[in-house]
Amino acid sequence: MIDVRLVGAGIDESADATAPTAVDHSSGLDDRDLLDSYSRAVVTVVERVGPAVVSIVAGRGSRKGAGVVGAGSGVIFTPDGYVLTNSHVVHEAIDLGVTLTDGSALGATLVGSDPATDLAVIRAEGSGLPTAELGESASLRAGQLVVAIGNPFGFQSTVSAGVVSAIGRSLRTATGRLIENVIQTDVALNPGNSGGPLVDTRARVVGINTAIIAMAQGISFAVPIDTAKRVVSELLAHGHVRRAYLGIVGQTRPIDRLVARRYALSQAHAVEITSVVPRGPAALAGLREGDLVVSLDDRAVRTVDDMHRMLVGRRFGDELTIGVIRGDRRLDVVVVPVEAE
Repeated sequence: MIDVRLVGAGIDESADATAPTAVDHSSGLDDRDLLDSYSRAVVTVVERVGPAVVSIVAGRGSRKGAGVVGAGSGVIFTPDGYVLTNSHVVHEAIDLGVTLTDGSALGATLVGSDPATDLAVIRAEGSGLPTAELGESASLRAGQLVVAIGNPFGFQSTVSAGVVSAIGRSLRTATGRLIENVIQTDVALNPGNSGGPLVDTRARVVGINTAIIAMAQGISFAVPIDTAKRVVSELLAHGHVRRAYLGIVGQTRPIDRLVARRYALSQAHAVEITSVVPRGPAALAGLREGDLVVSLDDRAVRTVDDMHRMLVGRRFGDELTIGVIRGDRRLDVVVVPVEAE
């Protein structure tokens, strides 16, 4: 909420000339003008992006147990009906439908889903549809004005405005992976906002709203659009996001101080391999249960999340050097990751 204070009215010209001036007229703006500027910015964003925001209903079909399994929002980013939304909105759906802001109902099909980033692409059965421009999220700053458009609790085309509260957050998805560089905002979100766009004042989508913290007020999160654009290209090309796969299961554990000193390790933790998939890339390279992973391509590994982060976007088929401690030896093992199934 903006604190609007109307000043400059009822000034007593006989007052002490040394008293502070109530209003600085040099800018030619008073608080009403500033409020109008704020309002115009939000209204302009809504007029440009609002028509591209859709309501999504995901169902199980007509068989026994049919019903709605998900509902949320999405944003159209191509005129031929490609819609970006959250993975959890369309998860396990057999039937999909979207409703435009003018009330038009269209059938839709799933193009691809990526639970690891909670993003999905569906295609509405239409052409010449209104679209929103996908911007960039790398340049976002805390305090920047943003607008969310969605369908909370089925109330279509609901608008919320606020600011970027923080950037660079991490958010764990249902798969256990971390989404990096998540945007935190104070924009009011509710169930049904999921999958809707977070938009900057230039009417460019900078994030996809994905989560709120239960019982918290003014804390909500959006997947950055830079991440979304990478995921979209993979989903459009392959129907899924290709990721490098090593074939190991690990857990984070502390490094003995004597071991860290002996091998000049900068970190206090590493990843212990607790299981190796038979005939997987790691097994073929000679990695074993009990090996302590301390680096990937000379980059220090402290946690399992570090390993996930370093493998994102990596080309499978290229050699990867994994530094491990085995007993009293420090080894470099060359592994060739494959595409995760």
